[in-house]
Amino acid sequence: MMRGGMGNMQNMMKQMQKMQKKMQEAQEELGTQKIEGTAGGGMVTVTITGHKEITDVKINPEAVDPDDVEMLQDLVLAAVNDALKKVDEMTNETMGQFTKGMNLPGMF
Repeated sequence: MMRGGMGNMQNMMKQMQKMQKKMQEAQEELGTQKIEGTAGGGMVTVTITGHKEITDVKINPEAVDPDDVEMLQDLVLAAVNDALKKVDEMTNETMGQFTKGMNLPGMF
């Protein structure tokens, strides 16, 4: 009786390790993804990785108004937030496949 339980436990540990490896790979894969966030109809474009590292900011010269710097700041903010939201959605989709059907509180 006891021995069967041990084998089961080992099997479960193997499954967990396999899943952890896949999760790690998925995390690394996310880091290679490039996501764009835009604002003002493409006036400002921010490129960000799946690890939330901003790699590029493009600002259309038309968006640069010395008399209205605040508008430009708002556009940059909006583009960054747009990109972050997309990364979160992608992360939830990618990592969500691992937590589906599993009741693991505090995983993410």
